Amino acid sequence: MSSEIVTNVPSDDPQLGVQRRAWRALAVHVLGPLAVVCGIVWAVAQPYRIVLLDSGRGFYDYVFQGPLLVILVGLVFAVAIAPGLVEDLAVEVSRDPEA
Repeated sequence: MSSEIVTNVPSDDPQLGVQRRAWRALAVHVLGPLAVVCGIVWAVAQPYRIVLLDSGRGFYDYVFQGPLLVILVGLVFAVAIAPGLVEDLAVEVSRDPEA
């Protein structure tokens, strides 16, 4: 086809492109899952730290294990804290796009 015949259709609507997330927002979003993965790796690397099947232990010994706490903190951060931080970062970027 000739370029004289086939042309772009002019449009009054602004083109909506894919907007990339700021690197700061991406870093905040990655922290929670990264902490969960670190907790799982820690639990696999040192299984003796998880004493779920050991008898004669109290509630504290079962619940407050290092790897389990790291996984819990990562989940809480990813679900409760990170969305608010990313929203604040988006507001900050919309005020000052040069930052």
